[in-house]
Amino acid sequence: MAIQRMDNVLIVVEDLEAVIAFFVELGMELEGKEPLEWRGAERVIGLDDVRQDIAMLRVPNGQGRVELAKFHRPKAITPEPKEAPANTLGLRRVMFAVDDIEDVVARLRAHGAELVGEIVQFENIYRLCYVRGPEDIVVGLAEQLG
Repeated sequence: MAIQRMDNVLIVVEDLEAVIAFFVELGMELEGKEPLEWRGAERVIGLDDVRQDIAMLRVPNGQGRVELAKFHRPKAITPEPKEAPANTLGLRRVMFAVDDIEDVVARLRAHGAELVGEIVQFENIYRLCYVRGPEDIVVGLAEQLG
């Protein structure tokens, strides 16, 4: 049996509204935001007495989603180091294809985002960069050339 699709990536956050605003500015669409009151979630994630708010955002073509979760109970745990470098084990970034990398970076800076390194060109194919947004979330941006 083959994979049908990648449904979503979960990011646990403290400031749900700031992170929603960041991803909406990036161009994602907010599908919904609500408390997750399904007790089955506790069995899925292996935590007891969970209280959380979730938000689901989708890319405009509907082919990918980012799920955000704010845990009220149990309290979220902060990893160390907080601003982990690119060679740290684990999930480091989510990459998005964009139309105009300069414009996207400028708009995200209004939400406190900063370039991790710089915008670089890979051959005559892409312009690429990493941006660190609220709560140290790193997103990669790729603008296809030509």
